[in-house]
Amino acid sequence: MTVPLVDLEPWFHGSPKDRLAVADQIDRALQNSGFLLITGHGVDPALRADTRAQARQFFGLSGEQKQRYAVSVGGRGWLPPGVEANSYAEGTETPPDLKESYSMGADAAVGIPEIDSFWFAPNVWPSEVPFLESTAREYMTRMRALSDTLLTIFAVALRLPERHFTAHTHNPTYTFNINWYPPLNVVGEPDDGQFRIGPHTDFGTVTVLDREAGVGGLQVYTKDGHWVNAPYNPDAFTVNIGDLMARWTGDRWRSTRHRVLPPHASAPDEDLVSLIFFYETDHDARISSLGPPIGQMSYPEVIASEYLKEKLDAITVS
Repeated sequence: MTVPLVDLEPWFHGSPKDRLAVADQIDRALQNSGFLLITGHGVDPALRADTRAQARQFFGLSGEQKQRYAVSVGGRGWLPPGVEANSYAEGTETPPDLKESYSMGADAAVGIPEIDSFWFAPNVWPSEVPFLESTAREYMTRMRALSDTLLTIFAVALRLPERHFTAHTHNPTYTFNINWYPPLNVVGEPDDGQFRIGPHTDFGTVTVLDREAGVGGLQVYTKDGHWVNAPYNPDAFTVNIGDLMARWTGDRWRSTRHRVLPPHASAPDEDLVSLIFFYETDHDARISSLGPPIGQMSYPEVIASEYLKEKLDAITVS
């Protein structure tokens, strides 16, 4: 498979040999695809369904109601249509992405105003959807734990100490975006080169995605230069790494381009909701590449928050 399936159950309940086998599967997946599906993760499907249901309530509000929570890219609240074009990060100018998002994230302030105001800003919760806060907070807690588990597996895959990566996630930055991809009969015919999300790579360490299947769904870019539809498994999360992790591993692992197709005429009523958890590191983590023999090359050291802020600025539609 272009995007392999990995069962994490042996990692949680198997022998040391079983755990190593899981880590080696993930190492191969990240070298070849940069994406994988994971099952056996232990996240309650009811929590996933409830989070999506609460999100649909919000996106079903009127434009006037949602406007009360409107923010720009990187803010906490509603990202309206037209404010983001992910392909800008590649240097490609396309029409804005055909989506809306509700954005939440880390809010444990570190006491540095210029850091807290952007990376740890208070989350904003719409009064019209009273249970979104409790559901989303529980979801983020589960996603942070799962992300740290993945970072631990990553370290084992590279035969490093288990805490090699999680030593830098004591108070990490992360963003939880709930994306709504409206149907064709709402957004109208897409412009040339317009996508639900334009081609891009993610920016951080690891992304954990709970997606819905659709005609206008996720595609990934293969090593041999082709766009292919990502496989779907309702029990699985889709996981990929971002640019920061690729840099950290000296390009041993791929930060893979991907996109979400525009709504299609064959499914004019199709609307999709994706739950996307973007995990990073402590804001002040210094990221140095793992050079050969683990990685292929060494990059200059970067400070995580400075590196990521440049990436976010790049996708903002001015």
